[in-house]
Amino acid sequence: MPSNPKRIDVIRLDSNMSIKKIDHDSLQWLSPSAAPFHIAGFAWFDKERKYRRLPSSPALPLPTAVDELANCTAGGQIRFRTNSSRLSLKVKLRGPSDMYHMPATGQSGIDCYLGDPGNQHYLSTTRFDPACTEYEAEMYNWGEKREFAVTLNFPLYQGVEEVWIGVDPDATIGAAPSYASDKPIVIYGTSITQGGCATRPGMAYPNILSRSIPMEFINLGFSGNGKGEPEVARTIAEIANPAMLILDYEANSGTIEEISTTLPQFIHLYRERHPDVPIVVISKIQYSGDRYYEKMQSLHEGRKKVQEETVERLRREGDANIHFVDGSNLLGEDAEECTVDGVHPTDLGFIRMAKSLEPIIRELL
Repeated sequence: MPSNPKRIDVIRLDSNMSIKKIDHDSLQWLSPSAAPFHIAGFAWFDKERKYRRLPSSPALPLPTAVDELANCTAGGQIRFRTNSSRLSLKVKLRGPSDMYHMPATGQSGIDCYLGDPGNQHYLSTTRFDPACTEYEAEMYNWGEKREFAVTLNFPLYQGVEEVWIGVDPDATIGAAPSYASDKPIVIYGTSITQGGCATRPGMAYPNILSRSIPMEFINLGFSGNGKGEPEVARTIAEIANPAMLILDYEANSGTIEEISTTLPQFIHLYRERHPDVPIVVISKIQYSGDRYYEKMQSLHEGRKKVQEETVERLRREGDANIHFVDGSNLLGEDAEECTVDGVHPTDLGFIRMAKSLEPIIRELL
């Protein structure tokens, strides 16, 4: 074997994988923070003008990890309509792409869907050097004027400092199509909720649901830190006029005793502000290790029992708008084939989760 084997330069060998330069000087660059662009998925954006999932100065101090992870832009979307023949982006990130089990396109990329709510179709994802914290990327170039409603999904596991939209100098920019409802669906949870480990942002299960159920979805998944703290519950309860709250945080909830405390408390604090909003409690998806590690399976079964019994008790006490979903069935029979590492879903896993949850959400709405 040679002592210094030659590096395989796939990008040089396959031009289809190259990072293409854009003619940015021929475009007009617009900030999506101003009308008629619509920023979705950031409940405090109108007040703070930041691409951030929780308030910068909350009424109660947030756990340090949650406060930091709130800067990850999972679930954020830029929505608008344009007849531009070209669409490009300039993006400034908080850091490089550095996750070993998640593609840079999912961690730090932006993907593009075209079409009105309920009829959106994927087109493209940004191409960029994962070591860089700033990039420019072309999303499409038709060569002629064609009008579409555009949805751009923000990165899942990185923060975005700035983003600029490049279009033809004479392009028209119009307001995004209306949602089916002006009430958002709020999902609180873990790394799986946040989108680990989708290959691109649009494949996180809350984003998939946002295409099949044409409403705003607010992704409040906090990787490794969906622990159900009361200060987080109170902050989430500040989101006005929600259509539904989904609690999907068992995987980070700790011991059986801990979730026995945090879950009823979280629901109680949320009910103080939203007494009638539907709440859906989802137990953890099936992990590959559940089959082989007895303690892991026992912990899951115990925490699932707490969630189910908590919901049943609250329903007996008169809360008809709280529901339990057994998450161990969401991935299907061959669940172990739907993850990257035995825990975090692939795109296939997220598609199965979304398809399993969609009829439940629709019925409750």
